[in-house]
Amino acid sequence: MIDETKKILNNDSIDVTATTVRVPILNGHAVSINVEFEEDFDLEEIKDLLDGFPGIKLVDDIKNNKYPLAESVNGTDYVEVGRIRRDFSQKNSLNLWCTADNIRKGAATNTVQIAELLIK
Repeated sequence: MIDETKKILNNDSIDVTATTVRVPILNGHAVSINVEFEEDFDLEEIKDLLDGFPGIKLVDDIKNNKYPLAESVNGTDYVEVGRIRRDFSQKNSLNLWCTADNIRKGAATNTVQIAELLIK
């Protein structure tokens, strides 16, 4: 995850800390992501941006126990994002939790989406 982030964004100066959680399910993977911004941010604006982004499904309703689960993305092509909150251990930082079907979104769907962009 560390090397992939730097490669995808073509930026070796990005510092990445990765956490992966493994659970016994058929398909799926989950990652905890910490993002540090140069400036302060509005948490609701971040949620709105993610909610409107193609391929992302915002699942962030902690009061009703709704958050991304690896089992709920099995057989889908989207990434669930949730548990979005400020990280008070670092200035201008947030944490979020993402899940995806690692067979579809982690491999096959990405290949198709890249090919579609190249064809355009």
